[in-house]
Amino acid sequence: MLLRAVEKFLRENGIPATRFGRESVRDPRLVFDLRQGREPGERIKRRIEHFMNTYRRSTGQ
Repeated sequence: MLLRAVEKFLRENGIPATRFGRESVRDPRLVFDLRQGREPGERIKRRIEHFMNTYRRSTGQ
């Protein structure tokens, strides 16, 4: 579910996976690891969701 939301966010905003990981949780490998089955903890999930929500508000989406 989280990976699907992240992939959609990347497509809609044209953000590279490494940039997303670096800016959201300071881990440029985040998206690649999610694609390989990594299950982040609740704290990381909240940081990812917060980043996506904040980004959307700042761009008016």
